[in-house]
Amino acid sequence: MKIIRTVKELRDAVSTLKSEGKSVGLVPTMGALHDGHISLVEQARTGNDAVVVSVFVNPTQFNNPDDLRTYPRTEEADCRRLEDAGVDIAFIPSVEEMYPEPDTRVFDLGPVAAVMEGAMRPGHFNGVAQVVSRLFAMVNPDRAYFGEKDFQQIAVIRRMVELEKFPIEIVACPIKRESDGLALSSRNVRLSARQREVSPNIHRVLKESVAEKASGATLEEVKRNVIDKINAFPEMEVEYYEIVNAADMQPVAEWGDCKEAVGCITVYLGDVRLIDNIKY
Repeated sequence: MKIIRTVKELRDAVSTLKSEGKSVGLVPTMGALHDGHISLVEQARTGNDAVVVSVFVNPTQFNNPDDLRTYPRTEEADCRRLEDAGVDIAFIPSVEEMYPEPDTRVFDLGPVAAVMEGAMRPGHFNGVAQVVSRLFAMVNPDRAYFGEKDFQQIAVIRRMVELEKFPIEIVACPIKRESDGLALSSRNVRLSARQREVSPNIHRVLKESVAEKASGATLEEVKRNVIDKINAFPEMEVEYYEIVNAADMQPVAEWGDCKEAVGCITVYLGDVRLIDNIKY
């Protein structure tokens, strides 16, 4: 595996791969890699001749300076995992390399970026669009892989691809979970023992809500039950829970208002912010 830290070297390496007729898959990450990231790498390896993984904690998508400061950074362990997973190139740039000048671009991301994470974290999705568009321009991959835990982010990236006219296939990959149901996240390492103990109840309650819907509960009843059940744990507080149209991320009022509904939730355990979702 090549470890590359400059844009020029990255472009040269990818150009060589493409001159050999090889297809390239890109997995953008912020490091602190876990089995969820590796599952994306495995999908990328299956669908492409070569795999590039970026490891970069992008400052422009953090609206909370403390969150940026405390975000785990484990470069040495990340490189070992990527090498073991058969990655061809690990791109690990500095902030100065990614942003030699401030990125002042503002993307017209539309309604998909205005709700939920977009409403709670102003500027977050614009920062995501900035860094992902830069990576796409540097690598020019055939396909790029993202995990469905960040369900809304995938919709935003598809919108950015449409705006920028990138000829890239966006591949959404299933959520990877611990055996007890907790969605894998780099932030999980910050949970206390007690917070880790109660955290699987997020997924448990979401699964129960699917059964409630099947039993005839209205959409509003399902929403209220999810929030009440999770907030019943003293360690947990729901920031938002929305049931949205998977196609455009807009809230739906009744079951049947869209082809596929998704319940998206954010829960605070102390100062650790976890997200999850479930399809109805």
